Amino acid sequence: MSNTEGRDPRFADIDSWPTTDAVEAMLDGQIEALVAIRQATSAIATAADAAAERLSAGGRLVYAGAGTSGRVAVQDGVELGPTFGWPETRLAYLIAGGMTALAHSAEGAEDDEQAGREAVAATAITENDVVIGVAASGRTPFTLAVLNMARAAGALTIAIANNPGAPLLAAAEHGLLAATGSEIIAGSTRMKAGTAQKAILNILSTAIMLRLGRVYRGLMVDMQISNDKLLARGQAMVASLSGCSDQQAALALAQSGNNIKAAVLVAMGATPEAAIERLAAHRGTLRSAIEDGEDSPK
Repeated sequence: MSNTEGRDPRFADIDSWPTTDAVEAMLDGQIEALVAIRQATSAIATAADAAAERLSAGGRLVYAGAGTSGRVAVQDGVELGPTFGWPETRLAYLIAGGMTALAHSAEGAEDDEQAGREAVAATAITENDVVIGVAASGRTPFTLAVLNMARAAGALTIAIANNPGAPLLAAAEHGLLAATGSEIIAGSTRMKAGTAQKAILNILSTAIMLRLGRVYRGLMVDMQISNDKLLARGQAMVASLSGCSDQQAALALAQSGNNIKAAVLVAMGATPEAAIERLAAHRGTLRSAIEDGEDSPK
């Protein structure tokens, strides 16, 4: 398949097509982008397991990229807090041109290798961290410098790229390729390449959270309760997982400081203090904490 910067002759006159035909072609391209990910299934799973093991020691999840790839990476990271309760203190973003480049184009910053090295140094990357570098071309100097420097510092490195044989894939311990090929509009990697990157990041980070015990029975039990809608959702989770009434679930949540995992254990008979202690003993994994309670003397 051709690289992301190539021109596909099938779409040379797309600007003259009826809008419906152009939209259908773009939709087909989006579907092709998702299909391209399937070959990376095993590699994504392996990377997720390795990342979860590293992060269990208390490290950070660090996203790196430039342009569209950087924006897609940041979007994945910022959603981990409200969705899985991942602390902001355990997230970092190394973006070419800085965080202001998310809203204001700074495309030239992607060529600054020194800035990439300086970003790693300033973030004090260590062996407990997991650094994910994203670049459609797989050769962006800034992102490549970040991964090389982070790997030298002992961090676990994961690369996501859309061109086979890309230097970024070789630089990382875990290279995740989505060979999406040329774009319908030549070089516009916000299209197929960006869609594939977003999907891989969604799957990768969610798999990491699964392995870290932040999901139980298909529910986001580390979800942050920050409004009435989420409070109702949290109460429903507690009632469903513990088998208690809605009223008991609301009380258990209140007694547990809106900690859904602790509230489930409280609803099942534990004191709030014992629930927190049991979760800590099982590294925050609700499944193990419940099984521990079931095995305890009655």
